[in-house]
Amino acid sequence: MPHDAVNRLRRSLGSRSVFTDQRTVDFHSADALNPSRAYHTDASAWSAPLAVVFPQSTDEVSEIVRIANHCETPLVPYGGGTGVMGAAVPPAGSIVVDMQRMDRVRAVWKVDGIAWAEAGVVLEDLDAALASHRLMLGHDPYSKSIATVGGAISTDGVGYLAARYGSMGAQVAALEVVLPTGEVMTTKAVPKPASGPDLNALFIGSEGTLGIITAAALRVFPLPEERRFATVSFNTFEDGFHAVSEMFSIGLRPALTDLTEEPGDSVLLYMVFEGYKEEVDAQEMRALHICKERGGSDIGPDETAAYWESRHDSGEAYKREALPLPPRERWSRWWADRGHWDYLHLALPVSSVLEFRRRVDEISSRNDVAVREYSVWTDPGLFSFIMTGARLEDDARRDGFVETVDEVLRLAQEMGGAMEYCHGVGLKLSHLVQEEWGDRLETARRIKCALDPHNLMNPGKLGL
Repeated sequence: MPHDAVNRLRRSLGSRSVFTDQRTVDFHSADALNPSRAYHTDASAWSAPLAVVFPQSTDEVSEIVRIANHCETPLVPYGGGTGVMGAAVPPAGSIVVDMQRMDRVRAVWKVDGIAWAEAGVVLEDLDAALASHRLMLGHDPYSKSIATVGGAISTDGVGYLAARYGSMGAQVAALEVVLPTGEVMTTKAVPKPASGPDLNALFIGSEGTLGIITAAALRVFPLPEERRFATVSFNTFEDGFHAVSEMFSIGLRPALTDLTEEPGDSVLLYMVFEGYKEEVDAQEMRALHICKERGGSDIGPDETAAYWESRHDSGEAYKREALPLPPRERWSRWWADRGHWDYLHLALPVSSVLEFRRRVDEISSRNDVAVREYSVWTDPGLFSFIMTGARLEDDARRDGFVETVDEVLRLAQEMGGAMEYCHGVGLKLSHLVQEEWGDRLETARRIKCALDPHNLMNPGKLGL
């Protein structure tokens, strides 16, 4: 039946939209998750799909889904391939739906602050299109030059400007989604719906398990009249954390907010203030006053300005050096000799962050694991840190490192937090889904079963 699906797709969409050649299917066998970092996933999970389909319209996506249903063939939506959790890794026997040809900005309504963009639009291209209207996108991830609208919504990504504009999901006003039946659902881009559950929220962060997002109405924002940089140095992370918490408690949210501590270095708070001029003046004055009261020293704008200018460098390097390579070659070249490391992003009650950090220090010390960096990013309750351990070839120490990572993730859950705020769950964190969802998991599974009774939409992701 799966091979019958490929034949039906060719007859319906044409051979120029359906590819089964080795290079194309191999390229789509992975996203940016390296199997060496998917600690609890067997390497066999990385399988070349049967075919890759490139739809050009919502009608074509609908036809793809109907054919897949008829042939009982799994489907996996694919955006820019920058996901670091494996959400776009296709299971054996599946068909990948690459959205890159659906790259049109359908409409921009400046007065309404809304832009309708198709799922395959690259974020950087959307921002360029908005600039001609003196508008901007509020989502600004490191991978802006690669990531797509659909992918960013499907993982509810967080970018550098989230402190002011929210995650990608927070910027969704409406969605066009092809449901697992092939039906098309379009919600309204209104400031407030009349009543009922928020159907947009059902698909935001769902990693393609409930349907395929084909377009979105996004809230867009005027280009700021002014953008200003500030950097504050603190003697301790705790002092900086209290300053950030106080700012956010009164509604003062610098567009970029990043409090970072690296071993051997001072604690720095990077802030970008933007908006209309009087707003920027007030934000800067009050923020620096709060920081000074907490023992901070204003060291000027230069370090934050440099941070701002280089914020997309890693994404550009990945696009230039890694993305053109087949996945297995990418893994061997891009990740070779990097040792064990993990970049963890946890959402916690603000009142628990400092105690969580103290306990992470204890766990790391006990397990001979180093923490290279601590930070709160975009919100005082969003806590990130880099853990480093043994060399990749040292299996015994690798196991200890993996156990340490899981211990701190479970600790966050036990303290009322979430194990990830930035990149989704995918394959990498699927083993912790039961602890993450608790009694809500069964409700989520019932929703999945109701919408996708044959479990064809990105099966195996999100614990669904």
